[in-house]
Parts: sequence; structure tokens; C-alpha cells
Amino acid sequence: MNMGKFQKIEKQHSKQIMESKHKLKAKNNAFKQKQSDIRTSLVETPDDVVEESESDPENVQTDSSIYDTLLSSLKSSCGSFAHVYNKRQREQEGVSSEEEEESEPEVGSDDMSDAEVTDVEMETKEASEMEIAEEEEAEDVNNANDESGSGEECDTEVDEEEKVNNDASMNISSFKSHMEYILREADVQKLKEGKRKFISELAAYGMPMCKWKTTNDAFPKDDDKLASYSVKLSLQSQWQTIYKRAECCNFTSAMQSQFFSLCNSYQDILHSNKNAFVAGGQDDDLSVTDAYLLHLLNHVYKTRDLVTKNNARLTQQSNNGDKLINAAEPPRDQGFTRPKVLILVPLRSIALRTVKRLIELIPNSCKESIEYKDRFIDEFGAGEDDENGDLEDIAISEGQKQGKNKTSSKPADFQALFGGNNDDHFRFGIKFTKKTVKVYSDFYSSDIIVASPIGLITRIGEAETEKNKDVDFLSSIEILVIDNADVILMQNWSHIVSVVDQLNRLPTKQHGTDFMRIREWYLNGQARYYRQTIILSNFVNADINALFNRFCVNYEGKVKLLSVYNGVLPKVLLQVRQVYERFDCSSVLDVDDKRFEFFTKKIFPKIKDSLQGGIMLFISSYFDFVRLRNFLKEQNASFCLLGEYTKQSDISRGRTWFFHGERKIMLYTERAHFYHRYKIRGIRDLIYYSLPERNDFYAEITNMFEGVDNPTCTVLFSHFDSLQLERIVGTSSAQKMLKSKKQTFIFC
Repeated sequence: MNMGKFQKIEKQHSKQIMESKHKLKAKNNAFKQKQSDIRTSLVETPDDVVEESESDPENVQTDSSIYDTLLSSLKSSCGSFAHVYNKRQREQEGVSSEEEEESEPEVGSDDMSDAEVTDVEMETKEASEMEIAEEEEAEDVNNANDESGSGEECDTEVDEEEKVNNDASMNISSFKSHMEYILREADVQKLKEGKRKFISELAAYGMPMCKWKTTNDAFPKDDDKLASYSVKLSLQSQWQTIYKRAECCNFTSAMQSQFFSLCNSYQDILHSNKNAFVAGGQDDDLSVTDAYLLHLLNHVYKTRDLVTKNNARLTQQSNNGDKLINAAEPPRDQGFTRPKVLILVPLRSIALRTVKRLIELIPNSCKESIEYKDRFIDEFGAGEDDENGDLEDIAISEGQKQGKNKTSSKPADFQALFGGNNDDHFRFGIKFTKKTVKVYSDFYSSDIIVASPIGLITRIGEAETEKNKDVDFLSSIEILVIDNADVILMQNWSHIVSVVDQLNRLPTKQHGTDFMRIREWYLNGQARYYRQTIILSNFVNADINALFNRFCVNYEGKVKLLSVYNGVLPKVLLQVRQVYERFDCSSVLDVDDKRFEFFTKKIFPKIKDSLQGGIMLFISSYFDFVRLRNFLKEQNASFCLLGEYTKQSDISRGRTWFFHGERKIMLYTERAHFYHRYKIRGIRDLIYYSLPERNDFYAEITNMFEGVDNPTCTVLFSHFDSLQLERIVGTSSAQKMLKSKKQTFIFC
């Protein structure tokens, strides 16, 4: 009988939550009347529900057990949930109903109702503070009416699409099959162990020296027709309009078709050969970007269609009155919060370009109005070039547009990347309704969140110190995209790790959620096993690999790109004697110490007493930069600094000293070169204390020698530098250098 009471209370609280959600949109003068409705709903429960619970106690135990973790996490933020959770604990401990009645008021008593109403008032007040403005609330109500206004019309549209997609020749791991799959306990245990191996490989179309590898037995079949992937008809039509493609072939290339098939399979993806959007690489970049953006839109719109369709059916059932009691269990079609997609990009200029293209791919009927478009262009654009505010044009990179106005000695990729808005602190939401796209929507009413890593880290830090803020909007992310990961590496990769670690946690507050419609795998804490992560980078390094191996645990499997490199040594135009010195190291934990020891004992004694000066030390890590700086101070060496945190006045002074020989040694970091691309004059001897992550930097810096007879370049490396080494000397040469018994290698 105790279980029956719990089911009764749980039913009452679900009704209460529905009431509180409606209160967010209600006017103040109707609040007292709604309090009365809540009291009534807490008292009245259909007898059929109680009888059904009593007749089948096993089913009650199974259904209610999935709420234990959720009730525990929410009891501190809502008094009603604390009451249910405490009572649940007493039932499990075997406390009798008489003892329970003595310790707590009856469910139908006035005291209980007043307490419940007070909790609802607090929840309503808290949620109201999170709304942007009253005007936005009224607007959301209107949009909700538009979305669910005609249930029959919605059913007709969705059913027609289902019929067309079911007639397709292929059904490649569709949205439905992925979201409705139920993980077994054995599957979860295997995912926790993380021992999956890459067992299958496939040639990468459009990339002759690359291949895909997956943890599955086979790759998903790719097809050049969007209909084969169950893509929404409206998205198919818009895609054909943009690309002016015939129905027989929807994709622009085999590479785009293959990449979209991987995205549609919902596997975790590591694409480590995405070209930067510069001259010669823009088309390839746009092809990959369009493929994943189409996948994101398809996922968001299918989620919206499913919820809208179920809302219409529930509304129809509630209108039938007497049939409501016999209705089936509410559909489980939602997460804890609304946002389903998170896109992480490093700079505002890249966010502008991504959102422009995203809106371009949205069907015209769904973007009759784009709210806050002008504000978005003003805050993320470069200024004069975006005065027209036209989001429908295919974006040309901000750097290329700026390059038309003035010449620059900087490389093309630098102009393209930093020619626009370089700010790296931002976060905003995008909301889709039936006919409107809204930028800067409240996170809890957004479908897609676009942010920089530092932008989200700031919000996470605020949530830890301020009680009225939280990051529960990250609890239901189903697709994570990390674009331009190679650029984020030059910022602070630890921010990415912190953000990903925050995803898919149980929420700390209620947020007006209808818990009866939350998918079971959310309630069971398995959301991270359903989340798809797509990492796009120009290259891969140890940090990216670690994130992919540790945090990407999708039950669908993993797929990553492996590349064979020719190296960049042919780009070194000068006759430079390049000496590669390998030092031995048995553990990745000791590699920094072993490198420092090798430098201080083998390299520094040769340059300490140098009379000519002009010695540049290139360092990829800031921690090594600080370590070498302190060492040179101890040795009373003549040196200057050029790092990412060095003041501009000190940089100018140091470059002058180095050129005129007043300082013999210069310490130069990779991040400083990435952000400034200085042309350093006066180099006579170059030492790579550690290899750069970006292989083009090796050729750029080595070509800085001027007027030097027999210039020499010394490079330190170990087995743990294999990824950087193969991008510079080539995959074949790198393998020989790492396996050889020799420790010195010379390239001329």
C-alpha cells in the first residue's frame, strides 16, 4: 500500500509541475486562482490509477525506481521533491504507514497544500527572474500557440514525412533509432571501461592520403541522396535550392556525402584534416561545415516535430475528458532542458560565419523573421563590411574582405583568421519556432547554444559562486560540435576539458520540466552515452586525442581520421643545416624534465659563451618558456623575451636589442607567433626547444635567416613528439627517426 501512496503523490506532483510551468506565462492578477487549482490537483487523484498501482506492485517498483537519483538531486531546490524523496527513503527502510502519518501531515490536508503552494511560488519567482523580459514572455506564448495551434495539421506534416522516409531505399541510423535505443547494463559497463578498439578502416573520399577508422565492424553506407538519410523534406528542398542540385544527386562531392553519412550515424567523430577557411581551402571547409550544420538542423527540427506532435495528441486526449484516465503513459520525448546542440568556436568572426551559414540552410518558411539580426551583425561583425546585415549571403571570410582593402605582410591564414572580430568571449542561444529564428534567446528556451570556451567557463564560474545562476542548460546536450579545435589549442585547451566535463549532469533546479516526459536514459544518468561529439581540427595532438578518448563514450561508436603527411621541409627555401637531436624518455610524465635536462647539459654549454649572439630559442609550451626564462636568469645570460603575455613596449625593445646584438638570446613562443606573426631579424642560430604544433610555423621561422653563412637549426624531440614530427619531416621519415638506433639526424 505504501508504494501505491508514493505513486499517488508522484502523480500529484507531476500535475503540480505542469501548473507551475503555466504560471510562468500567466498574469499576476490570476495567481491566486491558480493556487486554488493546485490545491485541488493535490487532493484529487483518479481511483483507477491507485487500483492499478496496487494490483501490480512490481511494475510500480520498476517505474518509480528511475526517479530515485533525480529526486535526490532536486530535493534541495524544491520542497515538494524533498518531501517525496524523504518519504521514499522511509518506505525503503520499512517504516509503517502509521508512523508515517504521525511524522507527516496527510497529503490532502490544508497544511500540506499550503506548503506545496509556497514551494510553487518560490519556484515560479525563481524561474521568472530568469526570463529576459515580459515582452519576450508574451512573445514566447504566441510562438507556442503557433507551434501547437493545429494538431491535425502538425500530424499531417509529420506523417507525410515519415511515409516518404520509410519508402527510402536506406535508413542509416536515423534520429529515431538512436534516441529510442535502450542501453543494457552490460553495455554501460563496457562503455565505462573504455576499451573499444578501432577495427575497421575506409578510404577518405577527397583526401588521398587519409583514411577513416571506426570502432564498429563496418562503416555506415553513404548515398548521394538526402532522402536516404531521412532528412526532413523542407531541409532537402532548401539544400537543393542553395546548391542548385538535382534530386538525383544532392551533395557537392563524395567527401561531403561521406562525412554527412558519418554525422548521421550519430558516432563520435574526430576530423583532423579540416582545412582552414583561407585561399585554396575555403571550399573544402564550407563542404564539411555544411554537412554537420545540416545534421544539426535535422536533429533539432525532428526533436521539435516529435514534441509538437505528442503535444497535439495529449491535447486531443485531454479534450476527450473521460478517456484521459485510460490514456497510455505520456510519451518520453524530452530532456531536462530544451537546448540540444552546443557549438564551440574560438572567435566571434568564426561564430558569425557559422551562424550565417546555419541560417542559410534553414527553410525559408521557417525564417520569415530573424529576430535581433542587426544586433548580432553589429556585435560579431568586423564593422563596415557588415553594414548591410545580410545573413543570407554565403560568408566570405572576414580576413579575405579586409585583404581587398589593404596589403599586408602577414600570411594568408593569419589575415583570414584575425581579419574580423577577434574577441574570444561570447555565448548566445538560437531558438527556432514555426516561422521565426531568434538569436540571443534565453538559454532555457534555446535549441542551439553557440559559445566560446572562455564564454562558458565564465558562466560556470558564476554558477559556482552565485546561487541564482546555474548551468543546467548543459544537462541535455545531445550533439556537441568543437569547430576549429586547432585554434582553440592556441587559447586554453583546459577550458574545453572543463566545459565537456560539465555536460549531461543532472540538473540542480526544476526549470518547469515535465518529468513524466523525460527519456529514461536521462533519468538513469546515461545521457553522455547518447551524446554525439564532433571535433573538427586542422591537425591532431595529444590534448585532442585525450579528450576524444576520455569524454567521447557514445554507444554508437567512434570514428577518426588518420592522415599520412609529406612534411614541410620542401617549404624551407634557404640552405639551412637542420640537425634533429633525439633524447630518450620512457614516460610521458618525465618528458618535460628529460627535455630540460638534455638542453642544459648538451645544448646550453655550446651557446653560453657564444660571442656572436643571434640565438633564438623557439618554445611551444608556455610552461617551458617560464622554466627556461628562470634558468637563463640563474645563469646570468644575456637574453630577451617575446611571449604571448609580454607587453608590446617590451616586445619592440627586445626585438631591437636582439637585432643589434645587445641581447644574445631570444625566447620566442608558438602562441606569440600565432597571434602576431612577427618577422624576427638578426637570427644567426635557431634552436627548436620543442616542435611547433602547426607545421607551417616551422617553415616560416626557419626562413627568417638573413645574410647568414651556413645557418644552422637544431631541433630537440622524443618519441612523445611523434605527431608534431611527422607533420614536419613527413610520416615515413618520422617513423624511421623514432625507430632508429641513431639519435642525430641531419636534413640539408
